[in-house]
Amino acid sequence: MDSSFGRRSSSHGGVDGEWRRWAVLVATVWVQALTGTNFDFSAYSSALKASMGVSQQSLNYLATASDLGKAFGWSSGLALLYMPLPAVLLLSAALGLASYALQYGILLPSSTLAATLPYPAVFLICLAAGCSICWFNTVCFVVCIRSFSAANRPLALSLSISFNGLSAAFYTLFANALSPYSPSVYLLLNATLPLAASIIALPAILLCHPHDHSSLHTLPKHDRRVFLCFYTIAFVTGIYLVTFGSVTTTSSAARAVLMGAMALLTLPLIIPAASSCSSVGTHDPDTELTLNHNDPQKPLLLNHDDHTETNGSMAHKTVEWQPKGCCCGTILDKGCVLVLGEEHSAKKLIRCVDFWLYYTAYFCGATVGLVYSNNLGQIAQSLQCQPQLTMLLAVYSSCSFFGRLLSALPDFLHRRVSFARTGWLAVALVPMPVAFFLMWKLHDVNTLIAGTALIGLSSGFIFAAAVSVTSELFGPNSIGVNHNILITNIPLGSLLYGQIAALVYDANGRKSTVLDNLTGTVDTTIVCMGAKCYSNTFFVWGCITVLGLASSTALFLRTRQAYATAAGQSSCKHHSQVLS
Repeated sequence: MDSSFGRRSSSHGGVDGEWRRWAVLVATVWVQALTGTNFDFSAYSSALKASMGVSQQSLNYLATASDLGKAFGWSSGLALLYMPLPAVLLLSAALGLASYALQYGILLPSSTLAATLPYPAVFLICLAAGCSICWFNTVCFVVCIRSFSAANRPLALSLSISFNGLSAAFYTLFANALSPYSPSVYLLLNATLPLAASIIALPAILLCHPHDHSSLHTLPKHDRRVFLCFYTIAFVTGIYLVTFGSVTTTSSAARAVLMGAMALLTLPLIIPAASSCSSVGTHDPDTELTLNHNDPQKPLLLNHDDHTETNGSMAHKTVEWQPKGCCCGTILDKGCVLVLGEEHSAKKLIRCVDFWLYYTAYFCGATVGLVYSNNLGQIAQSLQCQPQLTMLLAVYSSCSFFGRLLSALPDFLHRRVSFARTGWLAVALVPMPVAFFLMWKLHDVNTLIAGTALIGLSSGFIFAAAVSVTSELFGPNSIGVNHNILITNIPLGSLLYGQIAALVYDANGRKSTVLDNLTGTVDTTIVCMGAKCYSNTFFVWGCITVLGLASSTALFLRTRQAYATAAGQSSCKHHSQVLS
C-alpha cells in the first residue's frame, strides 16, 4: 500500500515537473524572440547619425559600444550567484528600458537631448543597452541548463537561441504596423517590448528551481517528439516571416501579418499541457539522463554511473582509449580536451589552447556576420538599395533564425551520424567567406540579398551552436562565466571590423553639409555612394573569415577524439540497457 502510494506521488511529481520544464522553455522562447534588440541597429543608425551630426566612424563607435556591453556579460553570471533568476531578468529589462528610452529621446524632433547629451554619454548609454541583452541571454541559458538533462539540453538551448534570430523580423513588423516611416519607433520598441516579454515570462521563470530534480528525469522518445513539435512550430514561424514579413506595404497589412506572427509565437503554449497529459502512464523516467546539480564540480555531461569517478580517472580512461600515432601529429594533440563536460574555471579556461582556437573561430566568424548586419543600413544606402533595406533586414533575420534551427541537427542525427559538434561548427563557417568574396566581385542587388542570406545562415548556426560547444568543452556549470568570456570577442571584433568598414567608407565618401532644424547649426558629414564604399571591406572580411574557418578546423581535429569517446560511452550504455 505504501509503495503504491509512493509510486503515485512520484508520478504526480513527474507530471508537475514535466509541465514546468516545457513552460519554462516557452518562456525563454518569448524572451529571446523579443530581446534581440541589437539586430535592428541598422534600421535607425542613419537617423541617429544625422540627428547627432557625427561621421560614419563615430557611428561605428556607437555600434561598438552596444557590442562592448557584452564584454561585461560576465557580470550577469556573478549576479546569479547573489540574486534569484527573476530579479536578474527584471533588472535586465529595466536597464534596457532606460538605455533605449534615452536613445529614443535623441531622435525626437522636439527633444533637446541630441544637443545636450555629449557623445561620451551616448556611448555609455549604448554600452548599457548591449549589457542588458547579454543579461537576458544568460538568464535563458541558465534556465535551460537547470531545466533539462544533458541529452536534451542542446536542443533546448538551440530552440531558445533560434528565436533570438527572429527579433529583427518581429521588430520590423511592429514598426511597420505602428509607424512604417519613422526610424525612432524601433528605439521605442527596443525599450518596451523586452520589458513586456519579461513580465509575461516571469510566472514561468518563477517555476524554475535550481535544486528541483523532478523535471530532470527524461523520457527520451517522448521528449524527442515534444522537441520535434517545438521545432516544427519554429520552422513554420520562420517560413511565415520570410514569406510575409518583407512584403507588407501598408499599416493594415502589417498589422494583419503581425497578428499572425504573434499567434504563432503563442502556439507553443499548448505543448506544456499536452506533453504532461501524454506522459501520464508512460514508463518510468530514464534515470541515466538525470543531472546532478548538488555538486557543481562534477561534469553534468557525464552519465549517472560515471559520477562516481573523478575527473582524473576519467581523463586517464580517455587517454587509454585514444589511438596511438594520431595522423594529426603531436602539435594538434598537445593539451587538447580529453573529456567532455569537465568544468573549467576562468583561470584554467584562458590557459586552454582549445579555448583560444574556439575564440578565434568565433571572432573571425560569427562576429564578422554581426558587424555586417550592423552596417547593413549604410551598405544598402551606398548601393542605392535603401528601399530594399526592410527586406534585407528580414532576409538576414530569417536566415539567421534558420541557421540557429539547423544547429540542432547534430542532436537529432546523433544516432545516425557520429560527427563532433566542433566539426559542424567548421562546416557552418564555409558559406561566410563565399558570401563576402561574391559581394566583393559582384555589386548587384541580387548578390547582396544572396550574400546576406548566406551570412545570416552561417552566423546564426554559430551563435546557437556555440552555447552547447562551450557547455560540452568547458563544463555546463561554468557556462554563465565562460560563455561570457568567449563573447568578449564581439566588442573587439565590432571595433576592429567596424573600423575597417568606416575607414574605407570615409576614404571614398564626400563631405556634405546638414542643417540641424532644431539648433540652426550646420554640420558636416561624409556620405559615400557606389560599390567602392564597401568593396574592399568585403574582401578584407572574406580573408578574416577564412582564418576563422582554419581555426575551427583545427579545433575539430583536436576535439574529435573526445566527442568519439563520449559517443562510444553513450552507445555502450544504450546497448547494455537494451540487453537488460
